[in-house]
Amino acid sequence: MAFALPSSLSPHVCVLSSPDLEQLLRASSLPPLEDILQSFSPLPQGLRRERPNLVTVAHSTFAIRFSNLIDVENACLEDEEKRSARIIDWIGERIDRQCPKWWWDELRRCLEGDNVPSKTEGWNHPVSIILAVSTTAPNPLQAVTTLHSRTLEFPSWVDTSHLVCTLIVHPSTSALSDEEATALFNAVKKQYGVHVYLLPLILPSPPPPPVSIPHLPPQLPPPPLDVEQHDINGNLTSTLSNTRESLGIFKEQCGSLRELVVMSLVPWMERRVIEWNEVYSSSRRLPSRLFSSTRRPPVHTSSTSLSSLPVRSHTYSASQTSLSGPSFSLPPPSQQRRLAEFATILGDHKLAIGVWESLQKEGKGGSLPAHAQFQALKYAVRWETSISHNDFLSDTLEGERWLVWAAGNSEETPTALLLAHAALLSARKQAKRRAALWYFFAASKLQKCGIKPLAMYLLRRAHEILSDRPRKLLSPSFWESQGIIASQNAGFNAALSGVEHPLGRLLYATGEIRGAIKLFLGLLRWSSTVSAREKNGDGDNEEFLDSDKSYLEDFTVAVSYLKSVSGQEVHLNDLIIPASGRLILRGDTVGGGISEWERMEETWRSFWKLRGKETLEKSGKAVIGDSFWVEVVLYNPLDADVTLANLTLIVEAQGHDCDWLSRNVQVERIDEITLHAKENRSVSLAVRVSEASTLVITDFGYEFLGLLTAKESLARRGRRLQDTLQQRLTPTYAPDIFIKAAIEDDNLELDVSFATVEPLVFLEGEYRWVEMRLSNIGSRAIGEVWLLAGPEDQISPYCPSAEISRKFLLRNLAGVLFTDNKLPRWTPYNIRLEEELQPSEVIRTTLIWRPVRSANQRICLMFVYREREGCTFYYTRVTKSYEINPCLIVSAKPYTTPLKHHPFQVNVEISNTGSTALRVTQLTTISPVWQCSPLHLLSSAPLQPAQSANFSLAAFPSEDKDCIGKTHDFVARTLGNVLSGREVESGNPPPLYLSCNHTFSGEDHLPLLNPAISHLYLCGRRNVIASSMARSHPHIPTASRSSIFPFYNPLSLDILVFWEIPSEQRCGFTLLSSLILGPSHGALQEIIGDAEQAKVKRSMYAETQREKTEMLQSIRNSEWNAESNPLVVSVEDGLVMEHDFDKGGCLAYVTFTLRNYSLTHPSRYILRFNPSLSRNAAVGPLNLLAPRYIGPLLVRGCLQPSESSSVEARLWVSRPGIYALCGWEVEVEVSEPWLDGSKTSWRTRHRYVQGSPAECCPYFTVNGLPRPHT
Repeated sequence: MAFALPSSLSPHVCVLSSPDLEQLLRASSLPPLEDILQSFSPLPQGLRRERPNLVTVAHSTFAIRFSNLIDVENACLEDEEKRSARIIDWIGERIDRQCPKWWWDELRRCLEGDNVPSKTEGWNHPVSIILAVSTTAPNPLQAVTTLHSRTLEFPSWVDTSHLVCTLIVHPSTSALSDEEATALFNAVKKQYGVHVYLLPLILPSPPPPPVSIPHLPPQLPPPPLDVEQHDINGNLTSTLSNTRESLGIFKEQCGSLRELVVMSLVPWMERRVIEWNEVYSSSRRLPSRLFSSTRRPPVHTSSTSLSSLPVRSHTYSASQTSLSGPSFSLPPPSQQRRLAEFATILGDHKLAIGVWESLQKEGKGGSLPAHAQFQALKYAVRWETSISHNDFLSDTLEGERWLVWAAGNSEETPTALLLAHAALLSARKQAKRRAALWYFFAASKLQKCGIKPLAMYLLRRAHEILSDRPRKLLSPSFWESQGIIASQNAGFNAALSGVEHPLGRLLYATGEIRGAIKLFLGLLRWSSTVSAREKNGDGDNEEFLDSDKSYLEDFTVAVSYLKSVSGQEVHLNDLIIPASGRLILRGDTVGGGISEWERMEETWRSFWKLRGKETLEKSGKAVIGDSFWVEVVLYNPLDADVTLANLTLIVEAQGHDCDWLSRNVQVERIDEITLHAKENRSVSLAVRVSEASTLVITDFGYEFLGLLTAKESLARRGRRLQDTLQQRLTPTYAPDIFIKAAIEDDNLELDVSFATVEPLVFLEGEYRWVEMRLSNIGSRAIGEVWLLAGPEDQISPYCPSAEISRKFLLRNLAGVLFTDNKLPRWTPYNIRLEEELQPSEVIRTTLIWRPVRSANQRICLMFVYREREGCTFYYTRVTKSYEINPCLIVSAKPYTTPLKHHPFQVNVEISNTGSTALRVTQLTTISPVWQCSPLHLLSSAPLQPAQSANFSLAAFPSEDKDCIGKTHDFVARTLGNVLSGREVESGNPPPLYLSCNHTFSGEDHLPLLNPAISHLYLCGRRNVIASSMARSHPHIPTASRSSIFPFYNPLSLDILVFWEIPSEQRCGFTLLSSLILGPSHGALQEIIGDAEQAKVKRSMYAETQREKTEMLQSIRNSEWNAESNPLVVSVEDGLVMEHDFDKGGCLAYVTFTLRNYSLTHPSRYILRFNPSLSRNAAVGPLNLLAPRYIGPLLVRGCLQPSESSSVEARLWVSRPGIYALCGWEVEVEVSEPWLDGSKTSWRTRHRYVQGSPAECCPYFTVNGLPRPHT
């Protein structure tokens, strides 16, 4: 498909209107005829012509330029060098007035509006001249004759080959009737040729609605002497306005322009190409390219097919007016150049390229006169417009380098614009350094030309590119949702200073003093940097010092001016030293991450929200006469050392004035500090108050460089508000949060510490009794204390064995525990106090603690307390580091067994990875469905380091199996809501009864009966389940997981191995909680299928769709959607029989046992015995004989859940040997569960095919009887 040429390379048509036509258009409030015709260019439907034996060239669009003939003739009389200079200045003036962002479009429009012919090329030379009259003239035929007899006043260098067309406008207000207008048309056509067109013009009243058209390109105003007679800018404005208001009149007649182009202009140009190409080919002695067997001349038409071209053409070739002078003696453009231009316009690119190359080789188009700058500017814009964007920026073409080459070294506005556009294209290619360099050069040229707004814009673009850091492929709202402000990267440091300095000066010159000061401060280099360069032996120190001196002078001038215009109100809050602060009270030196303590506070508020309305506040308020501190974190963002003097805090007292502050508040003041480049430093300022009040620390004050008094706000931005729709759409925040300190006469404060100070070393899985020391260091009694820990910490108040209730003991000995099957939430524990804790009183409490491995190996505890019921809660914090050494590793592997009373066997392996021998005291299994019994006694011998012990358990299902289906239905319902985007219900999963089975070694004891130990087990399982959910389902919110997933999978089996080290008085347990027994049947396949078939909602963010896909995949791979074949075939193996083969062959009977291991779903099967294997000589690596099945070879059956069936197969044995029991296949269909025992309907859920094992094939042996001795 042919590409679209720039409009500046389209055919140029000059229009000469008769006086009566001009008067008609003015009376109808219409623009000149050339502007009306220009409004219909380009032709919207393009051009296409199909003729036998000719090549077809299609144009998607076809543009034409229309100009006033008299204006073009007058413009040709001006000296071309002077006119080029005026164009360059005119473009600069327009760019200076326009918005800086649209400079390239403005430049391109200015060049597209230049229609004046040039001496060096023929694109602007007229291709056609339209002589237009109207039927309102007294004698229309005489008006046509007058226009045709007019002599063209073009210079000698303007091409005389052009088509002359006649246009007769017949308005509805004309005195001539339609028949008379037609007769006039025929008469003109007979006299002046077929290129005559009649345009009926209907002028309704009122006029039709306006038609929107593109803005006409601007044109160069005439020379200053002709401004009063020819105000082109004024005409352009009125023309555009009138055209927009009245162009609807021509909506029906716009086809006349298309007819003129299709019937006259294009065929005429085609004939010129054919004629000129014959001359060109003969002069080169080359065969004709147009009439060879492989090439046909291109022709063009509209959708209207023409049978033949007009037989007569009318070409204007009258003699030109004789003009004396050397400037008018130049010849017109050569015929070869016009051939190349016409072929390019018509789309015959193969011919055009050959002629252009020939012109280039002969030097007939390569030399440029003195106005080369303007010509280069036009060429560069044509390149950028006509070549596709991808090709122009390709590595092969590198169009941006063409623009730089065309710009040259001239210090003019258009040259700078070429450089700027080359920089823009380089930035799109991610060539950032090159783009910044060309932006800088363009800005420098524009600054010299006095165009400061655009120069500043380009410098800022260069600064933005150099400061840019690699883009992150994240959602635009990610940083805001995370509350993170991405730190700015310095980018290309070496080039930044060269851009920032002129940009700062421009900002200062345009009145942006603060922006200039900010840039100057970033450019400063102090003596430390200079000393470092001198130490390294850098030879450019003098130049560096000169730059520093210039930067310092500019900064001083800018600051002095700012002080002079601002007086005493100079604020640099957001420009100099960013600061943030926090209040430090007694007890705030406890470690731990801020997020951990905030999470605990939120946990407490959620817990107490359902119990009361009392609030939680931080303990350790400031007391009268005691000092508290405000820690201010300062950051120097500059590349220079900064000195700050008179550092202090600006405080306010609620309900008090400044006099009270001066009498009762003492704030520490620091004389001076020096912040090095890019340095962070914390400064603590003490505050002491002599009366009870509430202080608000608002700002941090200082003197910057001894010149300016500045202050930085210490307030933090409030939380993001999302209560209303408007707040969710537009970021809205609560009021800023200030640092407040409440000073009281007395206080309520609890101090908590561990009773032991030595480091704590644990074995993995060990639980230990830890003593805590609680001391009341306040002035009021404490009546209630609560304990909070982290969500992964396993800690609980210790319950002595003597306090275990008899009811709890009997219930656990029965082997059944009840659970609501909901993921337990971490809740605070109440520490029982015998009586109120009085001031200065100390008590001790015991906690049982089973530490877990974590990143920081530290436990963080929060103690919440209050004076009495109804009072405000306060909290204190304590941390303790610990170390965990390896101990036991427990693994288990289940197997199916053919035994009816225990279908599964679980082999448990216990490995001692520690450095101390230990004794396994108890093994406990917990499961909703499975009950376990030991197959042998648990050894009481110590397990030495690096040793392992194996233990086997027999697993069999309990009687209650309905919980499996109910639990799976609950999970399918909740996950269905998640996948469909509906709100997750807050219901609870079905409750479960857990079967507990214990195996002891030696003396019987049940540590699991202690509520504290049971709580540790539940915490350990909760950690396992929570971490598994976080890994498997990261896109499901944490708060919703407890309402979606049950705590126990009905088929799960937990194994707890209790151990002890009597010599060290240590004990603990290891939990294995990832074992699933029994087959599952894809309980989630229905909701997954519905989600895949549902209509996908489009999202503006790619990561949203990716998250949905990952969520669906994680649900498909979850344990709740597991699927396996429930039917297992067991073959009687190792059978040995004897037979006397002298009497012939014998029959062997082998039993096949088929068992359905599913607890919920029935199955039916088809057992096939394949007799084709009987022809094989041997089977497998042991060279076993192939079996030969006889009798029924197809057995069908149906098995209920946990039911088994036996099939006796008969095999024919013809000789002694070992026979493989292979060659059979089982097809299994798993049905949906039968409700209420009904077996009337069978709905197949899954299908499986199972064959004989390829390895470890079962076999039987047939021995022949020994022959008797004779």
